[in-house]
Amino acid sequence: MTKKMRFAIVGAGVISPLHARAIINHPEAELTAIVDEVQEKAEALAKEFGSPPTFRNMEQLLQGGEVDAVCVCVPSGLHRDITVAAARAGKHVFCEKPLGITAKDMDEMIEACRTNGVKLATVFQKRTTQEALLTKKAIEEGKLGKLVLGDAYLKYFRSREYYKSAGWRGTWALDGGGALMNQGVHGVDIIRWMMGDVESVFAYASPLIHDIEVEDTAVAVLKYANGAYGVIQGATTVNPGQEARFEIHGEHGSIVYGDSGFKVWKTVDGEAAPIGTQKGTADGTDDPRAISADGHYILIDDLIKAVKENREPLISGEEARKSVDLILAIYESARTGREVRLQPGGV
Repeated sequence: MTKKMRFAIVGAGVISPLHARAIINHPEAELTAIVDEVQEKAEALAKEFGSPPTFRNMEQLLQGGEVDAVCVCVPSGLHRDITVAAARAGKHVFCEKPLGITAKDMDEMIEACRTNGVKLATVFQKRTTQEALLTKKAIEEGKLGKLVLGDAYLKYFRSREYYKSAGWRGTWALDGGGALMNQGVHGVDIIRWMMGDVESVFAYASPLIHDIEVEDTAVAVLKYANGAYGVIQGATTVNPGQEARFEIHGEHGSIVYGDSGFKVWKTVDGEAAPIGTQKGTADGTDDPRAISADGHYILIDDLIKAVKENREPLISGEEARKSVDLILAIYESARTGREVRLQPGGV
């Protein structure tokens, strides 16, 4: 690897500027290529971020581009193809959520990166907030005692125009799901990360408002492996969208927080609520473009360090697949009307 890690962004859609901004602001990263089959989109993004070379597809990039790592910003159903191609060419991968949309896709992505000796990092920027980090630390230190409830409320709004803005949105083939797999996967990842593995789920999920194949509203009841219970609510039908909210309760205390900060921090030891945490962070509840790039910067920085130190990234492929496995179990329960048990390796 050269002194700076050379990044290519594959897919010049809504999320790509967050990757570009994080890369150009990092002293050890360089944006050296933009890839999109629509050349006008690639050129527009390149013009905004230093005018790196543009390419129409991965084949052109790998033949003529100078790149050490690939940011995968294409529709979810294409994550597998781009990741495997990059890995086989010896490029590290920084993949947008969700990792993949099927167990088979994720297996192949993880195996390709492992076999070819490259890192696979995934974007779950909600893990990087102070609220998430302090809550995780409190749980690990036993401040809440035995956990009894862990809930995630992921009530977003997306307009009909949003789903019509790209043919892949709201489809099983390329979106892999709806309110949970696209918008809610961040929150699903958080609550599973906090509470641990899920043993079983029972769920309802349907398109209640939008004319799409996948769900725009979902509810699930969870039983965690540690014996605790929980609820996940996910939607793109709540108008206006609400900030994501996480509620974690144990025998010795409760922590509740949202995108604008802590709502509750109470433990039997009387510890004061944390101060100086983030407030009013834009989280895209109504507009997917209204998302801070801070988390992407932190995770780009971590990938660079993971390569230098030859360690796993903070959110590896194996770790990232756990939220998708849970969502797939929720979908199976909604389809069958039955409780679905999860295995350690997935549904």
